Amino acid sequence: MSLANSCVDTIRVLSADMVEKANSGHPGAPMGCAPIAHVLYSDVMNYNPKDPKWANRDRFVLSNGHSCALLYSMLHLTGYDLTIEDLKNFRQFGSRTPGHPENVLTAGVEVSTGPLGQGLTNAVGMAMAEKHLAAVFNTPDFQNIVDHHTFVLCGDGCLQEGVTSEASSLAGHLGLGKLIVCYDDNHITIDGDTDLSFTEDVLKRYESYGWHVQTVADVNDLDAVRTAILNAKAESSKPSIIKIRTVIGHGSSKEGSHGVHGAPLGSTDLKAVKAKFGFNPEESFAVPSAVQAHYNQSVARASAAQIQWEQMFQLYAAQHPKLASDFQRRMRGELPPDEEWVDKLPGNPAEGKAMATRAHSGEVLNALAEALPELVGGSADLAGSNCTNLKCCPKGFQKDNAASRYFHFGVREHAMAGICNGMFAHGGVRPFCATFLNFIGYALGSVRVSALSNMGIIYVMTHDSIGLGEDGPTHQPIEMLDSLRAMPNLNVFRPADRNETKAAYILGMKLQQTPTVISLSRQGTPYIAGSSVEKTAMGGYVVQEHISEGSALPYPTLVLIGTGTELALALKVAQKIYETSTAAGNSVWLRVVSMPCMDLFEEQTLDYKFTILPRGAPVMSIEAASSDAWRRYVHAPFGINNAFGLSAPAEKIYEHFGFGVDNLTARANEVIAFYTPLGEKHPMAHSVMDRPAWPTIAAPHHA
Repeated sequence: MSLANSCVDTIRVLSADMVEKANSGHPGAPMGCAPIAHVLYSDVMNYNPKDPKWANRDRFVLSNGHSCALLYSMLHLTGYDLTIEDLKNFRQFGSRTPGHPENVLTAGVEVSTGPLGQGLTNAVGMAMAEKHLAAVFNTPDFQNIVDHHTFVLCGDGCLQEGVTSEASSLAGHLGLGKLIVCYDDNHITIDGDTDLSFTEDVLKRYESYGWHVQTVADVNDLDAVRTAILNAKAESSKPSIIKIRTVIGHGSSKEGSHGVHGAPLGSTDLKAVKAKFGFNPEESFAVPSAVQAHYNQSVARASAAQIQWEQMFQLYAAQHPKLASDFQRRMRGELPPDEEWVDKLPGNPAEGKAMATRAHSGEVLNALAEALPELVGGSADLAGSNCTNLKCCPKGFQKDNAASRYFHFGVREHAMAGICNGMFAHGGVRPFCATFLNFIGYALGSVRVSALSNMGIIYVMTHDSIGLGEDGPTHQPIEMLDSLRAMPNLNVFRPADRNETKAAYILGMKLQQTPTVISLSRQGTPYIAGSSVEKTAMGGYVVQEHISEGSALPYPTLVLIGTGTELALALKVAQKIYETSTAAGNSVWLRVVSMPCMDLFEEQTLDYKFTILPRGAPVMSIEAASSDAWRRYVHAPFGINNAFGLSAPAEKIYEHFGFGVDNLTARANEVIAFYTPLGEKHPMAHSVMDRPAWPTIAAPHHA
């Protein structure tokens, strides 16, 4: 047996051992794809296990994340910080070898994969980031400062997911020649043979996207695999896909069947596999010394590229110090000092000028783009509506204009979000993306991965309520804010004016491990006296109060909470109740609270929350959306429940759902009356925040 074959078989057996010991996992794909991983890590990729974040490394993405035993085997064999004990703890509590790869947990894992198609989509974003950074930082005398490839291993499932069709179409259009996909063509899905549901000609589809396509008839022909990958590297004007025929569970008695996809081989079959490949059937997690020596040599080759690159970078820094320092800062993920960007953002416009918050967003976003060259992004074919056009980039990112920071994603919401995840994972850029709030539903699979992966993407979501008007219920988000607020590690902002919009962007940039959704209006909203950039960071704060002169009331008669366009309504309701009450000679205390980010408010101390929403005071929220999320803070949430929107001018829709000042005032007075004891003049409401408080329990690495 050749040393190369011994290496491949070691990967197969090591992967099968992991699944067997855990009694859980997917041995089939690792056993089938082992030759691909061997060729990539031995002969092709540049990487350094001692410096896994080296800026110019080649990136490897395991899109079919269920086959992660393959990736963990390679990371161990090539010297990443993953021991044999880690492999033995595969899929166990607290291990660094979880059931699907997690970038926040394991060095050498570029992105979290598992939801099929996400990895390939992320890889498109990585290749876009590489192309952009190369255009920005490479110079005529130093053309290889940014010069690396992104390699993907994916399966039939990834290519069936619609998100990869979206992403692959865009990749072909952009000519991402540094993107190479190895397609594990094993003809098996969980249900059985791919003939059940997947009979298209994949390569013809990708050829129509503008990709370079190749076929390798037998994955065990290592020379053919290597040649195909090198051919793909030589094709610099197109992304490449290589269909490689594999046999799932190679060597097992179940090879070629769906029975080896998602279950351990079993002791008897595993021993037979080991015997067939020349291993001691009674040993587990064994790595022959010759195999380890081979991978040590491979690492020496791969990491030598970093030494050469660093020598080149020293010369580059001497010749181009500003470019070099900016590159290093951006790859470290560091922001400049506040005075270089925060202080340059526009303040609130003059009193009396009503503006849609999407318009505020556009002005803040453009100021950010002028100050922060790492800010990149775009819209899903809605740039004008989302107000995301960047004045600094009148022409968008194209294959011949890669230095541009504005991306035309097309009508591809899901891929847009997944691509932004990939760009963030690559480093050196801070991506934003935009569509209508209702259509973030198309992208939620990728948004969830943003949150789970600690990726500080900024999601600019406009047309955020029934206020968008005539487009009707297909476009009007009702439940979407509730859905987003329920997601862990996601900050959802619904700002009411320029100050709060500005704060949302500042916090979105600074809180780099938490993605941000900024929910913005189509319709105008007035100047808000009392709004605050600084206080927005608390999630909720007091905007205005109306207190009767000489009043000795112990707490507010009513607290009204508003967000976005409804904050102005809350202010009008408070003013009307105050005027009516004082005219009748009654003492009253009306407080109006803005809560632009419920997620940040939830992080505050209970003491702070009670300074904003005092015990005894009834609390009513006003938001033109589903009100379920408000029940943790308010006694009477006024919203839209168990109903979709309708097609009409915005004013008519607001009136229909009861969001007129007169109706809201009547409802607010009902709340006051309900909580005022018989014979008393001031309400007394038990705070809904007075309840048992249990600590949040999270995985240690997601805490």
